[in-house]
Amino acid sequence: MRYTVTRLCGGKALMASPRGDIDIDMESAYATLSNVGDIKNRDDMMLIMSWKGMEVTVYSQGKVMFHPLDDRDAAVSYADDILGMIIPPGIG
Repeated sequence: MRYTVTRLCGGKALMASPRGDIDIDMESAYATLSNVGDIKNRDDMMLIMSWKGMEVTVYSQGKVMFHPLDDRDAAVSYADDILGMIIPPGIG
């Protein structure tokens, strides 16, 4: 999947935004991601969890924010990991 990576929070966070249209089922995402990370908060639009020593926010549009993180390549790799768990193959 291809992403646009944006630096946020004064450079302490990165957001990977898929270039295609994605609509994540947040209930299904919660069911899957609760097995790999510690879910802190969730609603219909986003899910916040601790994963690999970071706070990760997954948005229903497929955007994924990682804090703290300053490595753009890692952000893309981590976004692929997260979205690969919750998006059916061939979407995005």
